[in-house]
Amino acid sequence: MKNTDQLREQVRMNLDSLIQAVNQSLQGKGLNKLEPVLKRIGRGGVLPHWFDTLKMNGTLPNLDGKTIGSVVEMLLVAVIETRLFAQEKIILRINPARGVDLPDLNLGVKSPSENYCTSEPFFSAYERLLGCEHDVLVLLTDYQQKKKNPPLKLQLTDWSYLHGSELADKNLCALALKHRDRLIQHNESWAKKFLKFLAYINQSDWLGKRLLKAFSLLDNSQENSDRLNAFIKAAELDFQKQNVARTKKTKPLIPDEDLEVIRSLSKASPLELAIIDAADNWVVATFLEVGRLPNTNEWEQLKKSPLNGKIGVSPALQWRYNFGPLFKFESNEEEEE
Repeated sequence: MKNTDQLREQVRMNLDSLIQAVNQSLQGKGLNKLEPVLKRIGRGGVLPHWFDTLKMNGTLPNLDGKTIGSVVEMLLVAVIETRLFAQEKIILRINPARGVDLPDLNLGVKSPSENYCTSEPFFSAYERLLGCEHDVLVLLTDYQQKKKNPPLKLQLTDWSYLHGSELADKNLCALALKHRDRLIQHNESWAKKFLKFLAYINQSDWLGKRLLKAFSLLDNSQENSDRLNAFIKAAELDFQKQNVARTKKTKPLIPDEDLEVIRSLSKASPLELAIIDAADNWVVATFLEVGRLPNTNEWEQLKKSPLNGKIGVSPALQWRYNFGPLFKFESNEEEEE
C-alpha cells in the first residue's frame, strides 16, 4: 500500500493526462465512469445539482466562482480515482471545512480564473514567507471569460504544482533570501525585525512601501551615498506627487512625518540598522500589539526555509493569493492609494 507522499507524487507525475481528462469531463464526456464517485462525494450522497446539465449538454449552470471551484475539485477527485488509482481502489475524500482540500493526498486545490486571485484563511503573517504545510495544485480556469457568454462551457487553461513553501510571496521571499543569512550571522535581533517587516508589509501604505524599497540600498552591507541620496530625492518627489493627487481627490494626505523618516536615513549610521529600526517602528505603529516577532517554531522555520515563493500574497481580511506570477502574468500587487 502506497503512503500519502507516494500517492501525491503519482498525481504530480501524471498531471497533464489528469487535467486533460478533467477538461473532457467538463465537456460532458466520460461522466458515466465518474458518476459513482461524484455521487459518493456529493452532499448527502447524491449527485451534484449540475451533473445532469453537464452530462446532457456539456455545460454548467450559472454558478458563482466559489461553486466553480467545488465543481473542478469534485471532477478532479473522480478522475484521479477512476484513472490513476483504479487498481488500488483508493477512495479519496474532499474536506468540506477549513484544512487540506484532499486530506488523503495532503494536497490543496486552488482554482483561480483569469484574474489569478483567490482568498485564503489567515493564520499567521509569516505564512507570507513560509507558505503552507502541504503542497497545492493550482488549476487556472477560463471562468471569467466564459461566464460572459452562457451557457457556461468551462475549461482548465493552465495548471501548476506547487510545493508548500512555494505558496509564498515571490518578491518578498527573494528579498528575505538575499539578506537573511548575513543578518542572522551579524545580529539575530536585526534578522527577526527584518523578516517581521516583510511578513507584515502593506505596500498600499506610502511609508511602508518606501521602507521596503530602502532595503535595496543594502548590498553586502556596503553603503553607497549616491544611491541613498537618489533614493531620498525620489521619495521627496513621489511624496509631493502623491499628496497633490490626494488633494484633488479630497483624500487624507500622507503626513510629513512619513517623509521625515525617509530623510533621516541620510544621517544614519549604520544605515542598515537605521532602515531595520524604521521598518520595525512602522510595523509597531501600524499593527500595534498584533505585529509580533516570529514565535520559536516560526523562527526555526524561517532560518531553514528555502524562501522560494512563486506567487503574490497580500493581506486583507484574508490572504489574497495572486497566481499571476506563477503563470507569467506580472502585476502591481498592492498599489499606492
